[in-house]
Amino acid sequence: DLYRGLGCEVTELFCEVDGNFPNHHPDPAHLENLQDLIQALKTSDAEIGLAFDGDGDRLGVVTKDGQVIFPDRQLMLFAKDVLARNPGEKILYDVKCTRHLASWVTDNGGEPLMWKTGHSLVKAKMRETGAPLGGEMSGHIFFKDRWYGFDDGMYAGARLLELMSRESDPSAVLNALPQSTSTPELQLKLNEGENFALIEKLQKEAQFPGSDQVITIDGLRVEYPDGFGLARSSNTTPVVVMRFEAENDTALARIQAEFKRVIQAAKPDAVLPY
Repeated sequence: DLYRGLGCEVTELFCEVDGNFPNHHPDPAHLENLQDLIQALKTSDAEIGLAFDGDGDRLGVVTKDGQVIFPDRQLMLFAKDVLARNPGEKILYDVKCTRHLASWVTDNGGEPLMWKTGHSLVKAKMRETGAPLGGEMSGHIFFKDRWYGFDDGMYAGARLLELMSRESDPSAVLNALPQSTSTPELQLKLNEGENFALIEKLQKEAQFPGSDQVITIDGLRVEYPDGFGLARSSNTTPVVVMRFEAENDTALARIQAEFKRVIQAAKPDAVLPY
């Protein structure tokens, strides 16, 4: 109803409330949950696809040609718009986000601020810093610009449609946002408590030759000239969450090998998820 009220032609997929989620898991951050939406875009006249999680506070975006615009790239689009009205302000994002986001924010006149992953942590940092925009890789987008500072997937979708209504080819604009080769979120499964102990040991002992920076605000995010690697402890389950990004497949494999080296040195029985 919101998008129809804005003048959009809307085709609904799986909008009936059913707590059993019979079609697929309601998490737009994972590619496998967007396949029905991708297929619907291919077989209809729809120009863009929006996906939401079960309680509607996270947004997934798919272009006409089936490309997924993950939340860190959504943040680029929103940051450019918000900074046009709020020059010099901070744009907040979590440690899982693409390394292209920082330079994008700087180039558009803002101050990039990386922070810990977690809905409540990002929201608290938004209040502390007064940032007009924040978000995390899971799909939570927080607008304090023309909104109230909390995450609302439906509202984020409306803001996206506002921006895309000014473009003759929305998919081309979205697909042109900077990106690199990257992995999905990977999980190193451990026993209860081992995840925190492993990350603490790595923060104290691990060495990463050739890296530009090791960021320890939430686990270890190791920045290289051509990519980054991340290992952080989950706040809710006994796993170490890992993510990698690089300019090409060779660099990606090299960074993954570096993390494998330090993790197996700290915990020889660890079974890496790659």
